[in-house]
Amino acid sequence: MTIKHRLTVISRHALIILFGFIMLYPVLWLVISSFKPNHMIFTDPGLIPKSFTLDHYINGWKGLQGVSFAKFFGNSMFISIMSVLGNIISCSLAAYAFSRLKFRFKGLLFSLMLVTIMLPYHVTLVPQYILYNELNWINTYFPLILPKWLAQDSFFILLMVQFIRGIPRELDESATIDGCGQGQLFFRIIVPLLVPALISTAIFTFIWSWDDFFSQMIYISDISLFTVQLGIRSLFDPSGQSDWGALLAMSTLSLLPVTIIFLTFQRYFLEGIATTGLK
Repeated sequence: MTIKHRLTVISRHALIILFGFIMLYPVLWLVISSFKPNHMIFTDPGLIPKSFTLDHYINGWKGLQGVSFAKFFGNSMFISIMSVLGNIISCSLAAYAFSRLKFRFKGLLFSLMLVTIMLPYHVTLVPQYILYNELNWINTYFPLILPKWLAQDSFFILLMVQFIRGIPRELDESATIDGCGQGQLFFRIIVPLLVPALISTAIFTFIWSWDDFFSQMIYISDISLFTVQLGIRSLFDPSGQSDWGALLAMSTLSLLPVTIIFLTFQRYFLEGIATTGLK
């Protein structure tokens, strides 16, 4: 390598590292500030604190009104896991129907499904709330979980449809000749090849369900049903004195499940995104 080429490579990597540090700075500040005493959180903005404390994690974990953050984490985990299972099962079945089966109004129904992707969530919020209220589902987990079991997320259906279309139909024909019905064809042929797309769906669903705040705030008011996001929001008191240390500590802990899930299944996630729609 010539000196000029080496300088170019070094400069390029330095810019990438600098840009990455700028992007990660808020997260680093959040994590480090969670170990600072309350009086130093905003007076000492540096990333190297002068003193450390674990009191924020101890006090924050105690929760609110006798309900600990362990309960909030359990509630969030339950909602996220049930949402993941619902999306994987319902969206994969719907995608298989749209990509392999023949039925009346298939094109029209698929077009209507695509239209719902472009429909803002806030447009359907009021009618959905009225419906759930009539069903006595307010202050329960049904509005957050049940739609996932009814293939509500059209984005994941489209993702899987494109993936299934990339699977050669010759495999279907061979399985049919061997005596496989539609159920066996789906579970024995399509599902094993659909694993990367299923993992991508699981990761996206888990992250979106775990980080969801707006829907949980609308439908949940009982503190025993609070999720992590609602619990963190409750630590902030705009009209009084907020416990910033506990808020930052619990915010740091809330990042761990999402980070672990993504790092664990990163390879499958990238494979699912990269191969979707390829022939």
